[in-house]
Order: sequence, then structure tokens, then C-alpha cells
Amino acid sequence: MLHKRIQMIISKWRSSCSLIALLTMSWLWSSCTVRRVAGCDGFDELFQPTWAPEHVECEGDQTKLTLDSSSGCGFGSMKTYLFGLTTVQIKLVQGDSAGTVTAFYMSSDAPNHDELDFEFLGNLSGEPYLVQTNVYVNGTGDREQRHSLWFDPTLDFHTYSLFWNRRFIMFLVDGIPVRVFTNKEESRGVPYPKSQPMRVRGSVWNADDWATQGGRVKTNWSHAPFVSSFRSFGIDACELSPETDDIVTKCRQLGQYWWDKPSFDEIGRHRSRQLTWVRKKHLVYDYCQDKLRFSELPKECVD
Repeated sequence: MLHKRIQMIISKWRSSCSLIALLTMSWLWSSCTVRRVAGCDGFDELFQPTWAPEHVECEGDQTKLTLDSSSGCGFGSMKTYLFGLTTVQIKLVQGDSAGTVTAFYMSSDAPNHDELDFEFLGNLSGEPYLVQTNVYVNGTGDREQRHSLWFDPTLDFHTYSLFWNRRFIMFLVDGIPVRVFTNKEESRGVPYPKSQPMRVRGSVWNADDWATQGGRVKTNWSHAPFVSSFRSFGIDACELSPETDDIVTKCRQLGQYWWDKPSFDEIGRHRSRQLTWVRKKHLVYDYCQDKLRFSELPKECVD
């Protein structure tokens, strides 16, 4: 009887940690240390609207971002972060969302900014959504990959996560890596984001000049408003107050944080197999394979 009770307690604990468990690379990832905002009442503890606040609406446990013919909208974290894990659940615009982009990303404030992007490119009804990822370093991006998804992201919430340490950046969908960008700064001279703290951001906006079929399909405003819903934000990262905190002292001391532990030097065999599966089944575009675009492939693309 006691054994069964213990099992029930463990089961409930695991359920409460299910979001982090999806990302488990070691026991550290299942420790439930992520600071979580439970519902819209806590949204303003971490975030604030940065663009068209009248289009950012709290409803139950969700934060809804609306795009119409007058404006899109966005939000950003009040604090900045250097390395760590950030995650959110999103349900994307339903129906004909051609021309729209829903974004979840991290970006620094500097003119020559660093940025890690999830951009969900809208579609015609019945066509698959595409997710575009990108990495900017010192204001330079041009590192796009595009993937299809193995589910309909408009029917329910799914989890999107950015993991970032000094060794690699990993983009995850429901705990499955869809992209890894490895630090090759010392080995090949490829710039890597490591010095600019970033804000966690989200937005919905009109990009019908490029988002759907290269801009051939435009936004149909008769279907507006377009709404994407966000919930279950989690941030476990080195938190900085830009006005007061010293980056080197607080965030760049080796071994100080869990993401600097030796177990996070690389992604591991299981996630490598998952990444191979994603690339085989769902990779639509990879800048590293675009020899028409690049007369000489970027240095990080060459084995």
C-alpha cells in the first residue's frame, strides 16, 4: 500500500514537471527549476508589450496576440538573459494564415544585435505550416532553416524551446531538437553569440512580401483578425538587469550554472538520433545546402 502511494506521489511530481521532462538531457533538465508564469495574471511579472499593447490580450491562462489590417503586436521580457533555457507553448493562427508570421525569439538590444528565432510562416488553409529558424550574430543572420511539423500547430498548444550555452544553441519542438548551431568560433572563426544578453520576445505581424511561397500569396484581410495564443512561459537563464549587473561576473563564470556542466558539452546520442530523423523527414530548406545563394558556402557549413 505504501509502495503504491509513493508511486502516486512520484507520478504527480513527474506530471508537474512534464514540460521540462520533455527536454531531459540529464537529471538536471528534469529538476523543475524553470521559473514559470501560471496564467495571464503573472504575465506582467516577466513581460511587457513592446508594440501595439491594445492587440495584446489576456484571456484565462493565455496571452493572445492579434494581427489585423491596422497593426500587429509584440511583447518582450523586462530582464535580459545570457545562456540558459527559455520555453513557451503556442497555438498558431488557424485557417488561412497566409502572409502572417508568429515569432518566438530572443534578441539583444544592440544595433549589431544577436538573435535566435522561431518564425512560424502562415499558410493557405490545408497547406502545412512551416517553421523558420535563424541565428543572428553581431547583426548578421542569413542562417535560415525551414522545417515542416509532424502535427497541426493550430489545433492545440505545442512547446517551443531555445537552449543556449557557450557550446551550442538548440531549437526544440515538443522536446525534440529540430536544429543545433554549434560554436565553431575557435575552430573555424565563425562568430557565435556569447556576449550580448537577450530579451525573450514574441510577436505576430504581416510579412506577405516573403512569408508564404516567397511572397506570392498575400494576406487575405477578410480573414482578420489573426490570433496566436501563448501560455506556460518558462525561463531558466542567467538573469541580468542591464543597468546594474556585470555580465562577466554574473553569467560567464565557467561551472556556475547547470548549462555549463560537462553533460551539456554536446547534445548526446539520443538527441542526435532525433535530429537526424527531423532532418530526414521534415527539413524543407537549409542555407548550408543553398549553393545558388552562396557562391562559397558559409564556413560553419563545410565539414
